Amino acid sequence: MVKDASFFNWLETNDAALAACERDALEYAVERSALLHASHIACGGDAFELGSSRPLDFGHWAAHYMETMSGYTLGHAEAVSVGMCLDILYSVRKGWLPAAEAERIVSVLKALGLPVFHPLLSRRTEDGACEVLKGLEAFREHLGGHLTVLMLTGIGRGKDVHEIDAALMEECIREMQEAARCSGQE
Repeated sequence: MVKDASFFNWLETNDAALAACERDALEYAVERSALLHASHIACGGDAFELGSSRPLDFGHWAAHYMETMSGYTLGHAEAVSVGMCLDILYSVRKGWLPAAEAERIVSVLKALGLPVFHPLLSRRTEDGACEVLKGLEAFREHLGGHLTVLMLTGIGRGKDVHEIDAALMEECIREMQEAARCSGQE
């Protein structure tokens, strides 16, 4: 989603084979993913997260915090899928990502049997704050004090963002919750 549009197209075309755990499709997907990551590191990527965000961090600021919130009962793949959906919607609302491309990505996640919302996103702290947004501060600390979150500008194109509009992120969460409620997934 963040490094290779043609690979995303392949994933989209082969989502049924991947969901069925067909060996050839899985082997290709894992190999291609590993090669993209290795290429990012070898060709100027930031293996130690000192500046550029890593493509593998896409969707992870919320995912890691939701895992913690759940007492680690929420699986990593499921949490990352939800975190990616949140960042995808935020990217659309900021005007960086075309809505049609966001819909394609979310459709692939659904086809793979991954969730696109989790009720933990809606959980509030005692003072009424959106609890998952505390994950941004935890992620900032993980990155050594400087927040860098990867958002999308298109399929295969990422953008490092250093500030998040918390009010807009909460609007995105409410929109995701409403979509889940309407589809009976909440």
